[in-house]
Amino acid sequence: MFEKAIAVGPSFESTKVAQVVQLASQFKSHISLVLDEKTANAKSIMGILSLNLKSGSNVKIVVHGEDGKTAISELESVIGS
Repeated sequence: MFEKAIAVGPSFESTKVAQVVQLASQFKSHISLVLDEKTANAKSIMGILSLNLKSGSNVKIVVHGEDGKTAISELESVIGS
């Protein structure tokens, strides 16, 4: 398991959510985003939207799988930008 907390970047809107889902779907690992007590599958648009992420929010990326380090690195660049 790999995990990393990051701050959500500015302009985190539906287009960014779609980018996150597209990117997460390329990995074999199970990827979750955790905000406070809510958890969402990073491969689900509705799941991520339910977190209601805003610029500056601290979200944790949790990855279970062999390609976890790469997944976190690439997702961090999308979510944090």
